[in-house]
Parts: sequence; structure tokens; C-alpha cells
Amino acid sequence: MQALNSIILEGNLVRKPDAKLTAKGTPVCNFTVASNRYFRLDGSEETKEEVSFFDVETWAKQAEICEKHLERGRGVRVVGRLKQDRWTDKEGKNQSRIKIVAEHIEFRPRTKKQDDEPVREAPKEERAATETF
Repeated sequence: MQALNSIILEGNLVRKPDAKLTAKGTPVCNFTVASNRYFRLDGSEETKEEVSFFDVETWAKQAEICEKHLERGRGVRVVGRLKQDRWTDKEGKNQSRIKIVAEHIEFRPRTKKQDDEPVREAPKEERAATETF
């Protein structure tokens, strides 16, 4: 049986993306998405909120587009896969972290003025950044 590793996430950027080049010159862009979940406890009318934070990694042309168009608070939809990084820290303890490697990103329209620009429809390049790997 073939394994399935796929995720869809919607939320808002927590901070400005961090873009770099690898030693071979490949662009890579990392950012964190906050995703809210609303729910009610049994028998309660009060709505509770739970916020989760997810690290996202993009590569190549998609990374360049994300660096150019994403900013703190911008809404995104990320389609990708989960990747687990494992390492041993300085104390010799095993550590791990799970992140999302994006295969497709859609940018949500801006909802407020940015840098004194009027709210506008996003250009086609800005609406979706897709890279097939």
C-alpha cells in the first residue's frame, strides 16, 4: 500500500517570510501560518478559540513569489506535505520538528490598505504560486 502524505491549511502569516539561497543558489522561503479553530464546549453557548502555528517551507520560483508578495497578516491557503526534521542537539538529545513543504500556495486578497495603497484585486501571479516537484 502506498502511503498518503497531504495537508491543506488556511490561515494568516505570523511574521514576514524569511527568504534565503541554498549553497547551490536555490531560493527557499520559510514562514509561519496561524490557523484558528472555533468550538463550543458541551452544553455551552460560549464559543472558544484555539490557535495553532505551522511552519511552512517553499522552494524555487514559489519561494521567490512568496518572498515578494507575503507579509505579516496576509491570508494564505497552503497545499503540501508534512516533513519531519530530526537532529541531535548539543546535549546529545534527539530532537524533531514537523513542517509543511508547500506544493501550492494561494494568496488571499488584502483586506486593508498596505503602505498607503488602495485595496485592489491581486495580480494573477500573486493569487496562486504553484510549483510542481
